[in-house]
Amino acid sequence: MRFVCLIYNSADVDGTLTQAEGDELVRAHFHYDEELEREGIMIHSDALEGPDSASVLRVRQGILSSTDGPYVETKEHLAGIYIIEAADLQQARKVVAGIPSVRVGSIELRPVRTLTLPQ
Repeated sequence: MRFVCLIYNSADVDGTLTQAEGDELVRAHFHYDEELEREGIMIHSDALEGPDSASVLRVRQGILSSTDGPYVETKEHLAGIYIIEAADLQQARKVVAGIPSVRVGSIELRPVRTLTLPQ
C-alpha cells in the first residue's frame, strides 16, 4: 500500500531550534531517508519552503485566481512530505514513528487512494 506522510511544523517551534539542533534534524532526515531507500520503502521525500512562499490557485467560471500565502490563522504548517510503500497501516505507522520531524512536529498519515478511469 502506498501512503503519504504529511509533516507539519508548529510556528511555536519554528525558529526555536538552535543552528546545531536544526542541522542535526536535517542530518537525521537524510540518514533515515537512506535507510528507507535501502529497505525499498521510500518512494519520495521533500522538504517544503515556508508558508509565506505558497500560493493557492483556483479556477472558477474559467478564470484563474491566485492568492499568496500564508492563508489561515494556524500555528501549524505543512513542512514536508514522504511518499512510502508499506505492507499495511501498522508498518506505515512504524515508518512514521522514525521520521525525525515527528519529534518536533506532527505527521498526518494517509493511504493513497487508487483511482480508475470511469468507463
